[in-house]
Amino acid sequence: MDMHFVGIDVGTGSARAGVFDAKGALLGTGKQDIALHRPSGEIAEQSSAQVWGAVCAATRAAMAQAAVDPASIRGIGFDATCSLVVIGDAPLGVGDPAHPERDIIVWMDHRAVDQAARINAGAHAVLRYVGGRISPEMETPKLLWLKENRPELFRAARHFFDLTDFLTWKATGSLARSTCTVTCKWTYLAHERRWDADYFRAIGLEELADEGFARIGTEVVEPATPLGEGLAPEAALALGLPAGIAVGAGLIDAHAGGIGTVCARGGAEDPARTLGYVFGTSSCTMTTTRQPAFVPGVWGPYFSAMVPGVWLNEGGQSAAGAAIDHLLRLHPAHAEAAAAARADGASLPEWLAGAALAQAGDAAGAVRQAAHLHVVPEFLGNRAPFADPHARAVIAGLGMETGLASLVTLYVAGICGLGYGLRQIIETQRAHGAGVERIAISGGAGRHPLIRQILADATGLPVDAAASEEPVLLGSAMLGAVAAGAFPDLGAAMPVMSSVQGTWHPDPGATARLHQARYDAFLALQAAARGLRAATEAALA
Repeated sequence: MDMHFVGIDVGTGSARAGVFDAKGALLGTGKQDIALHRPSGEIAEQSSAQVWGAVCAATRAAMAQAAVDPASIRGIGFDATCSLVVIGDAPLGVGDPAHPERDIIVWMDHRAVDQAARINAGAHAVLRYVGGRISPEMETPKLLWLKENRPELFRAARHFFDLTDFLTWKATGSLARSTCTVTCKWTYLAHERRWDADYFRAIGLEELADEGFARIGTEVVEPATPLGEGLAPEAALALGLPAGIAVGAGLIDAHAGGIGTVCARGGAEDPARTLGYVFGTSSCTMTTTRQPAFVPGVWGPYFSAMVPGVWLNEGGQSAAGAAIDHLLRLHPAHAEAAAAARADGASLPEWLAGAALAQAGDAAGAVRQAAHLHVVPEFLGNRAPFADPHARAVIAGLGMETGLASLVTLYVAGICGLGYGLRQIIETQRAHGAGVERIAISGGAGRHPLIRQILADATGLPVDAAASEEPVLLGSAMLGAVAAGAFPDLGAAMPVMSSVQGTWHPDPGATARLHQARYDAFLALQAAARGLRAATEAALA
């Protein structure tokens, strides 16, 4: 009987599942939406019960579409957003007491900005491994917020999980955490195999250290490590899969996209030469090095956080696809364009990308039409390389135009801005010993050829696109394949199960000169915005 593997991805808005064969071919997918509760701009919450229900529904749908014998499923892997799940004997709502079912603080939630600032002011040694500054998107600031603002909940919690580890616990009953989650988001020192008790005591979370870290994880294992006794009977029934199949320790969603792309057959086939770029609601950059590289403002270096046995630097922006969506909603023609996109059965960004090519002929022409319009799309701060959650967007060069053509141009300028932010991260990393030669793209927001070409032109690096339509799901399926023993490790699985479908090369000459000029403008506008904010804050002090 052929072997098959299931990859499950929990993103910001949905749970998705995919069934793959041992060569990485996608046989079936399923999707179930997840509610996101945003009572204010800085708050974002979800329900773990709803997330698990969505995972089960998506997996059953994927199995039905794949039409494979459930007995052929040998392994399963999970990835998810880096969100904080609070589990107690009864539901523990993390915000409004009227909604105890909302027990997840979502990755994008920025309620802990003040806590992160206080932690950073302490300059503890562990912060060297998060680029020098911890982010409010990480878990220790959020835990400190809970202790200070919901002390009864903090005391009542039996477990604090990253969402990926919650899913593997639901699937197996194992309390083991993945090095990916706790190293990247919780300050676990994987290269030393320990938590730093002094850090937790210094920042005000001494209870966790005094308990021996029982509520955040005493067993930490590398991604794809088989967990417990495999898929537990109750979870197997809910998922529609056989009990006892292997369940691999999981990954953060962006890191699963990295596993699904950075060592793909037909590319460099070397994760140390290829930057994984996951372009979704947010964007994440995954850079692998064989020796630790300390890059100011870029998270890491993390040991064994994506590819076991090597180091990882993680950058990106808190808003990428979300930044484009917000940018477009500001334009007077948004409603007209959205209606046209719906009529064509396309998303608005996809429709605008097609319109840009129709309007300008190619990516270079589209950028020329946007030559004097500049966007620094930092609507939700700058994740890297400044680690500045207070940064905000800049739009320069707007005229009085209100029609569809000007919306298309604004969209192109926004994509360019994301490309220049990516280039800034790449150049910062290169200056600190973490250079790359090419980009491997994944994520739903980066599928259109126009986007891939603009990113190649904006960064000056070739952009590889995976053959798989679902490289994030594929990365998770690889976890299940390795856990089941189909491959000895992820290094062996990656070039077998993933391959490159096409490469977009940077356009030289006049296009390169235009992007250089626009990149220089991007840097100037970004610096001016930071300077203006500093001056205003000084005047208000």
